[in-house]
Amino acid sequence: MELLTRKDVPEELTWDLTALYKTEADIKSDVERVSALTDKIESEYKGKLNTPENILACLDLYREWQQILWFAASYRNLAASVDYNDSKLQEDDEAMSRLCANLGSRLSFIDSEITAQPDSVIESAIAEGGPNCGYLKELLRWKPHQLEPETEKVLAALSPTFGTPYNVYNMAKLADMRFPGFNAAGEEHPLGYSLFEDKYEYDPRTEVRREAFRCFSEKLREYQNVTAAAYQSQVQKEKTMAKLRGFDSVFDYLLFGQNVTREMYDRQIDLITEKLAPHMRRYAKLIQKVHGLDKMTYADLKLPVDPGYAPELTIEDSRNYIEKGLSILGEDYVQMVRDAYSERWVDFAQNQGKSTGGFCASPYGGHSFILFSWHGGMSDVFTLAHELGHAGHFKACNSAQSIFDTNVSTYFVEAPSTMNELIMAHYLLKTSDDKRFRRWVLSNMVGNTYYHNFVTHLLEAAYQREVYKLVDAGGSVQAETLSAIMGETLSKFWGDAVELTPGAELTWMRQPHYYMGLYSYTYSAGLTVATAACRRIEREGAPAVEDWKQVLRAGSTGTPLELAQMAGVDISTDKPLLETIEAIGGMIDEICTITEEL
Repeated sequence: MELLTRKDVPEELTWDLTALYKTEADIKSDVERVSALTDKIESEYKGKLNTPENILACLDLYREWQQILWFAASYRNLAASVDYNDSKLQEDDEAMSRLCANLGSRLSFIDSEITAQPDSVIESAIAEGGPNCGYLKELLRWKPHQLEPETEKVLAALSPTFGTPYNVYNMAKLADMRFPGFNAAGEEHPLGYSLFEDKYEYDPRTEVRREAFRCFSEKLREYQNVTAAAYQSQVQKEKTMAKLRGFDSVFDYLLFGQNVTREMYDRQIDLITEKLAPHMRRYAKLIQKVHGLDKMTYADLKLPVDPGYAPELTIEDSRNYIEKGLSILGEDYVQMVRDAYSERWVDFAQNQGKSTGGFCASPYGGHSFILFSWHGGMSDVFTLAHELGHAGHFKACNSAQSIFDTNVSTYFVEAPSTMNELIMAHYLLKTSDDKRFRRWVLSNMVGNTYYHNFVTHLLEAAYQREVYKLVDAGGSVQAETLSAIMGETLSKFWGDAVELTPGAELTWMRQPHYYMGLYSYTYSAGLTVATAACRRIEREGAPAVEDWKQVLRAGSTGTPLELAQMAGVDISTDKPLLETIEAIGGMIDEICTITEEL
């Protein structure tokens, strides 16, 4: 089927944004409220943040300001994300972005004035306790990198401009790219971004899959220069900000925000590239053997081990699976899952102009909203469980913490989501002794959960690190350079086990994570923590589950290292990562063994 336009999508497949605002008048009322609150904060506290009492009183109002603005901005952004072809939705989202920048610029004096005080004043405010402590501790950490007040004000005012590279990327990808249909296996097939990534990459028909990859790549290539220009702007902006704020490198700047060390960052990339590659090459060869392929190409890597065993699932089926699978996390967690379905937290629809992939937005004071496109396979169940992991995480921490203490480091933020995928897989493994079923579940873990986080995103991270090295050295990047880096990264990992057909080198064009700092590597970091914590749950049961739920409630009150320790995982060493890689290798061994037996 051709993708529907947004207006033709059945309402029951879409999310219900009236949970945020029922009418336009309601959101306009909040815009007026937050504008008035900006006036109040500015008039009452500007130039007066020199005592602990004034600092705390100002931050009390600032928390309220952030919550109102978060709601309004979420509403506009979520509405725009499902239809980039709707110019009115895009205009509304951009207008909200400008408003946020204007109001944020006016209140930039808060951070500037607080960090201008002696540490003793800030520490006295922290000693008072309460919901502002985390914010003040983070200000102390950033204090050496704070710029002059007028500079900070200008930077805040320019924040929509700083988002331009990502906006250009999205517009090129989601609004401008129009994929023609293609002919394969004697019939015509429609093609689109999400159709390719969610359907054709997994299609067991070799001619259809490879022709879809060729046509998809041809269309990408037409947009490689504008996409490269957008990315060049992004990385040069980050390099400039790193220099302005006094960091030695762009890596130091981006990792400082995550509260992790360069060693922790490099470890994920280096160890996985070296230690996991042999296992994944063996897995690729297994796929080739099972499907009787003449050669193993980059277009064949997403093939399931047993396509004939993958059942078609309904959305209601996914609900039953997830409710039962995640029941180990408690009745309150299962109730959240029920609410997500009954209250339409999830946008399941496939339509033109909709964002690809999946995400979960969790505005403070409200429930989460999950975007992804339903295609009816078990991979969708795992994806939805993943996004519900984010929802459960932020439901817990938003309820337990101040709004200032919910900005969880990206190094850790993918742990709760990938944990849910593992819990689902372990649940499924317990439901049957059938060998074919067991192989199917294991191959879902390897081919989806671990492949997505330990291969797809990890290789993106390895590529991204080389880009930033170039930029740190004063260089620049263009389409040809980016394709060369990506091609070399893929070749190093897959070796001679996989043929990199033309178009593989354009993989750098396909992910939005490059516009979010050093994000790609954090998927493997989060899954490393989740794998170790899930093993504890399997061994110890309720006590380990309660430790995990305590971690979810903690929000950003701990560093990634501290949060992992709360879950019983020590990420100060390479032990959890090496054990995770060993576990992946063990699953691949078992898949190969079962395949031989069957």
